[in-house]
Amino acid sequence: MTIEKKLNGTELTIALTGRMDTMTAPQLEAELKDCLNGVTSLRFDFSALDYLSSAGLRVLLAVQKRMNKQGSMTLLGVNETITEIFEVTGFSDILTIE
Repeated sequence: MTIEKKLNGTELTIALTGRMDTMTAPQLEAELKDCLNGVTSLRFDFSALDYLSSAGLRVLLAVQKRMNKQGSMTLLGVNETITEIFEVTGFSDILTIE
């Protein structure tokens, strides 16, 4: 998985490419740990994300909890397969998906 970050003031956009699974989710978690200070709007671009495992869901849940305290989090470009994962797991009720 590749992670591309773009900071515009207090808005951070993160574009993910590839697979967020057991091997790559910790990489995203580590990247986010230090870069969310001062961010009030976090936007994930999932348009090039092919796969999402339970490890990825765990990272998204942790980030959503943090962003609830300091701003908002939005997922963009979510494909049909990942949308189905969010619906089956109930994450579609927790996350803001556009």
